[in-house]
Amino acid sequence: MEKAKKIKKTYVFNIQHYSLHDGPGIRTIVFLKGCPMRCRWCCNPESQRYEQEISYVENKCIGKKACGLCTQNCSAGITFREEGEKDPAVIDMEKCRDNLALAELCPARAIKKEGEIYSIKTLLDIVDRDRVFYGQGDGGLTVSGGEPLTHPEILLPLLKEAKQRRIHTAIETCGYADYGVLKEAAGYLDYILYDIKSMDSEKHLSYTGKRNDMILENFDKLCRDFPKIPKKVRTPIIPGFNDTADDVKKILAFIKNRPNVSYEPLPYHSFGRGKYKALGREYPMGDAKLDPARMEEINELELHTAGGDYLRERKAL
Repeated sequence: MEKAKKIKKTYVFNIQHYSLHDGPGIRTIVFLKGCPMRCRWCCNPESQRYEQEISYVENKCIGKKACGLCTQNCSAGITFREEGEKDPAVIDMEKCRDNLALAELCPARAIKKEGEIYSIKTLLDIVDRDRVFYGQGDGGLTVSGGEPLTHPEILLPLLKEAKQRRIHTAIETCGYADYGVLKEAAGYLDYILYDIKSMDSEKHLSYTGKRNDMILENFDKLCRDFPKIPKKVRTPIIPGFNDTADDVKKILAFIKNRPNVSYEPLPYHSFGRGKYKALGREYPMGDAKLDPARMEEINELELHTAGGDYLRERKAL
């Protein structure tokens, strides 16, 4: 698995405008590429690698007869089902994943480059253009990923400059990072979205590739050092992993009585399945489905425990 400290460049794989779900108000979300974890349910698998790579959507391919330009650049890794007018290419990602030139050649945009370099000024200028939509509320910039805390070389100056421009700032983090970076980032943050997926370290390791010790320790330190910053703990509710009331009760017990901490369970979905296919990867969750009754039980448990804060937030969306 890649190590963030060896990465010299930071790539942005998406900029989402007008979001209502990743922080207060209307947000502009900057997604940084690269994450130390490999959550089985990750809906943005293109965020996991720190390097640029290509993805391929087969139904956009216009075929060898109409095009075939990709074979001029990666003939060893690209074949066609047939050679008719509409028969799509078959790309061996093990051979072609890092061949970024393929994205430049493809006129149908079936092959896409995942990850672009942006300067801090360019990113903030993009955010500034959305400022009119923030209104008088707390809308602003949310930095997400991947894991943004593994990119201190861009995250910290980005947040600092955003505050100088009087832009409301938020971060979405899994918490698996050096606390020194989180602590420095918190000095420029108005809001923190913090994932706590499970209190069971072995289960956490099995489903994400990492233990949860650092995540929980960092949250403890964050609450101690920055009690005034609003923090929302979020838990993706995943079939077979943490989809019982008992799993959520343990998380709620951990965050109970901490200042300025709210909670939100997020129901599992498989919307990212097509992205795995585009990257030439198998979807780790297979055909898993979340039992609606279990999600309802968890929602009722959360509402009762959190005193209705989650209910009020959901009504506001």
